[in-house]
Amino acid sequence: MAAVLAADVVGYSRLMEADEIGMLTALKSIRGDVVDPSISSHNGRIVKTTGDGLLVEFASAVDAVACAIEVQSAMAARCDEAAGPIKFRIGINIGDVIIDDDDIFGDGVNIAARLETIAAPGGLCISDDTFRQIRTRLEAPFEDGGYQSLKNIAEPIRVWRYNGAKGSATSESDQAAAGIMREGPSIAVLPFDNMSSDPDQEYFADGMVEDIITTLARYPSLFVVARNSSFAYKGKSPDIRVVGRDLGVRYVLEGSIRRAGQKVRITGQLIEADTGRHLWAERYDGKLDDVFELQDRIVSNVVGTIGPQIGKAEIARALTKPSNLTAYEILLRSKFAFRKMTASGLNDAVTLAEKALAIDPGFASAAVAAANAKGYRVASGRSSDNDADIEDCLGHARRALELDPFNVEAMAMAGRCFCLLRRA
Repeated sequence: MAAVLAADVVGYSRLMEADEIGMLTALKSIRGDVVDPSISSHNGRIVKTTGDGLLVEFASAVDAVACAIEVQSAMAARCDEAAGPIKFRIGINIGDVIIDDDDIFGDGVNIAARLETIAAPGGLCISDDTFRQIRTRLEAPFEDGGYQSLKNIAEPIRVWRYNGAKGSATSESDQAAAGIMREGPSIAVLPFDNMSSDPDQEYFADGMVEDIITTLARYPSLFVVARNSSFAYKGKSPDIRVVGRDLGVRYVLEGSIRRAGQKVRITGQLIEADTGRHLWAERYDGKLDDVFELQDRIVSNVVGTIGPQIGKAEIARALTKPSNLTAYEILLRSKFAFRKMTASGLNDAVTLAEKALAIDPGFASAAVAAANAKGYRVASGRSSDNDADIEDCLGHARRALELDPFNVEAMAMAGRCFCLLRRA
């Protein structure tokens, strides 16, 4: 039985790219001045280190958490000019470990490593077992993070979060580094590879990616990483999981362009960042007679296709969550129930959509879903009170438009309600 601490540097690849020597120098200084002395003073043992992180074993959960807070507090006031602001994520778990020579293995280690990935920059995330050990012995502002489904861990784990001496990460760069903290889906569109022998075709590939980013950014429910951030990977072949962590996104779109004479072939693929799983791939062929028309057609096809693919992936993600859900995840469950097209499914869809709206009264998409479910319940003859459902449907549609007049889902839903139910 041991308390295991896993830590890594936020945005390590980006910082190394900016200044490799400065980054290594800064990390060495931080290890010598902050990290190693704190581990030693709290009776910890460094099991192993990697380029951007380390694994530490403690005999006591109190020592492990106290060490982590001490390190994060010291780091909050430190900024290395050579490598830019360096921040750690830290995860801590207490559990059984297997000792093999100087290394440790087992679920206790695996859970700590997974908790580290969902910690905020400058903060730490601990398991419920760890929290029970320290809650009466350490004065630290931990917040209940609910149950989280962690990769390759069979059962959801209840977690507790400490977001650092200066509070939660709120800057755009910190939020990007802590993508898992965002509500709703997020995507980065990487520069398309130019597979042609003609380097001048870069303009075509770059222009297409910029158009895709611009078009995706019009979706109010989708967070899209800005061009400057995603184009930092131009000319590279990065690990998509690293991209997802560095940019804080759930999905990544990548592709390539190949030209032969006046013919061009574009490929695109949508990838789930945390697993590396391919969700969708397509190939487009065309002629360069009208390059802008070709760009528009491909952009339209790509954007029109990946939207539903992301929606399906988000629903699948929500269905793996336990009962402690955000309004957004409850909305996804409502949409899943609606697609069953059964009486019980429609009833569940209504209940869940209205629950999401009660949690977040400003959530226009929840109002849309509630209107949609109630309207279809009337249209399919499954309503127990037509007049009440019609009034509620119209009310939710109006509310959605009031909350977000430019939400295309709200406008479409309101149009269907007012036309089909013949009320203004």
